[in-house]
Amino acid sequence: MSKSSPRRSFGRKSTGTVTVIEAKVHRSSARNARMAFILTAVIIGVLAAVVAAAYVHPIIALFIGAAVSVPCGALAWLLVRIWPVLRRLWWWTPEIVLAVLLLTGWVQLATHTPTPVTLAVVAVVLGVPAAVPALRRQVVAWVWCLIVRHRLRVCFAQFIIANQSGSLPLILWATPTPVGERVWVYLRPGLSLADLEGRLDKIAVTCHASSVLVERASDGNAAYLRFDIKRREVLTATVTSPLADVIDPDAPATDRPTPVIPTALDLPDVQAPTITLPAQPRKQAATSANGSKPAPAPSSDADDLSDWL
Repeated sequence: MSKSSPRRSFGRKSTGTVTVIEAKVHRSSARNARMAFILTAVIIGVLAAVVAAAYVHPIIALFIGAAVSVPCGALAWLLVRIWPVLRRLWWWTPEIVLAVLLLTGWVQLATHTPTPVTLAVVAVVLGVPAAVPALRRQVVAWVWCLIVRHRLRVCFAQFIIANQSGSLPLILWATPTPVGERVWVYLRPGLSLADLEGRLDKIAVTCHASSVLVERASDGNAAYLRFDIKRREVLTATVTSPLADVIDPDAPATDRPTPVIPTALDLPDVQAPTITLPAQPRKQAATSANGSKPAPAPSSDADDLSDWL
């Protein structure tokens, strides 16, 4: 009996691009974890055995080195193996911390206060930021900072899929600006500043922004970048010039003569002074060092420069 084909049956939906990324990350983390275990165990074991050999018998030192290297290698294997999980926790760290604080505050408030007081406090905490425009804008700006971090991660994942290589960068933190958000990103192998500069329009679409700018955040590290996401234009107000307030309204007006404006392009009608250049003295032609004569001087029949002025 022949083996079944690994291809999907007709009409069955694919699980999407996330499965491809997760499978690749899973294989990569398993391979890196094995290498981390071997390298850490060998290095720690050798160092521990060398140090222990100075105090005990060399054979006993080998057993001591093995006893020390295995736990250290297992710890390195664990850290590398769970790195994808740690990275996901880092992506959701602000949301996790905010949710824990809100739930803890709600539980403490509901436990130690009566129901009317609890509802009043909740109404104040939620109502004041919603009613005051300045607070509402600040809350919305920080919410966009949380959203844009995940939108950038979606862009990077799509770019890596298109390139068929690379690792997701570390999205460090985001802060609000008067026009949008500013995000700091640390790239990993597979993406560069030149690649991202050619895809800024796609990043702007994914982040629901007007435009996106990217530049290096460090002169000595090309992987450390800064994204400026623009959502609005703040330079739209009409600013009056302060020079009008400096002028004294009681200052008398100055009478200025009206200049004569020519009404035609006939040059003889234009009253302009005639400038005559002094005649240049003629020098006697000299023979050069190699025996050749210089170019002859212009004759007196040539046009006078004053005719053209």
